[in-house]
Amino acid sequence: MNLIYKSTRGGEGVTASQAILKGLADDGGLFVPSQIPVLDVPVEELAKMTYQEVAYQVMKLYLTDFTEEELKSCIDKAYDSKFDAEEIAPMVYADGAYYLELFHGATIAFKDMALSILPHLMTTSARKNHVDHEIVILTATSGDTGKAAMAGFADVEGTRIIVFYPKDGVSPVQEKQMVTQKGKNTFVVGIHGNFDDAQTGVKKMFNDKELAAVLDKNGYQFSSANSINIGRLVPQIVYYVYAYAMLVHNEEIQNGEKINVVVPTGNFGNILAAYYAKNMGLPIDRLICASNENKVLYDFFSTGTYDRNRDFVLTSSPSMDILISSNLERLIYKAAGDDPKKNAELMAALSGEGKYEITSEMKEALKDFYGNYASEAETAAMIHDIYEDTGYVIDTHTAVAAAVYKKYIDATGDMKKTVIASTASPFKFARSVMTAIDEKYASMEDFELIDELSRIADVEVPKAVEEIRTASVLHTAQCDVDEMEATVKKWLNIQE
Repeated sequence: MNLIYKSTRGGEGVTASQAILKGLADDGGLFVPSQIPVLDVPVEELAKMTYQEVAYQVMKLYLTDFTEEELKSCIDKAYDSKFDAEEIAPMVYADGAYYLELFHGATIAFKDMALSILPHLMTTSARKNHVDHEIVILTATSGDTGKAAMAGFADVEGTRIIVFYPKDGVSPVQEKQMVTQKGKNTFVVGIHGNFDDAQTGVKKMFNDKELAAVLDKNGYQFSSANSINIGRLVPQIVYYVYAYAMLVHNEEIQNGEKINVVVPTGNFGNILAAYYAKNMGLPIDRLICASNENKVLYDFFSTGTYDRNRDFVLTSSPSMDILISSNLERLIYKAAGDDPKKNAELMAALSGEGKYEITSEMKEALKDFYGNYASEAETAAMIHDIYEDTGYVIDTHTAVAAAVYKKYIDATGDMKKTVIASTASPFKFARSVMTAIDEKYASMEDFELIDELSRIADVEVPKAVEEIRTASVLHTAQCDVDEMEATVKKWLNIQE
């Protein structure tokens, strides 16, 4: 049976491959499956499978217009030796929780889990739909999506990729990873603004019908590698299913035993994937949403009001420095009883007044979620304490999750087995991590810190970091927010 994808704001249904190609629906909504499929393989069977085999069992239920051969080919090309761990997503038990390490890919962040397969899903989708235009991947990044997307799409035939990032809003390693990216089809631009400015500018271009017509005339069409693309969300569901199956395989839990999941999130895609896994029948109890000092999601789950009208805080966990959580729209649509009209009203309020309030019925539909946040001091203390107590080193984003998990236990006394999504390697944020462990490291140079981190954690410096130590800067473009469209046109050499 073919699963149809609908926009959260209405409109006609499309196939999975069409949704992947479009990225964003024509009405500005996000594509969601007409129903969330149920896992059709028993957990005890999944527990015997490799990551790649679990990926197929999950993704075949969502990408129903892909043949078995097409989907397995995409999976095999994605989850290969690019990952430095055979399990792809290994789990480490430390300090009372299971850390699901999602950073063993080419760019040492969880975005690799989906962005290593998205280019293959997209080029397969283009062939299936007889697309003859060049696909231009247009992406805003708060630090990790950009590099992971470029690593995936670099020199992929029939595609180009443009990444906008906040010039002063990412870590030194994140920036160096992006501006040294090779590939004739890659273009990186630092904008004078924050991530929300970049994301708003990108969405504006996606929704511009006149721009679409100009692109079409010049042989191009836009698509997205951001987590608004359903081709990003579906692969993320896989690792929650895999994590549960591994806990059963390792006899850490009984099959059917409920677990909790903690996810550090800004754009809400990573925790939404866990919510979809739960709705597929995976025994997840609470979904613990961890925010940094940009605590718009914590306030939303506490009050039922989403309000982006607040100061934007630059933190040590920059991938979560976000005030407009795009993927939350998919949850709002579900909480509204799959009502596109109600959802569109709320999104119009967010766009206009910068806030909206959900009904008490909708709030009741979100009771599986618990939200909290960690301050900068709490984040640093968590890195320090876990290292001191266990020798395990976590990055700043994972530390936000660990700190919120502690608050959750204090608030509820709930001691169920818990998986924490460990979303980035500590090497990506070495300065913040090392100074949290000991202030004496503050005077060291960036790569000195990386070598010292390798020594104290007894972990090799990842290839992704080693490569940028001496890499040449290839991208120096910068622009103001209102120059984003002109910058895209200039790079594509577009004639009006």
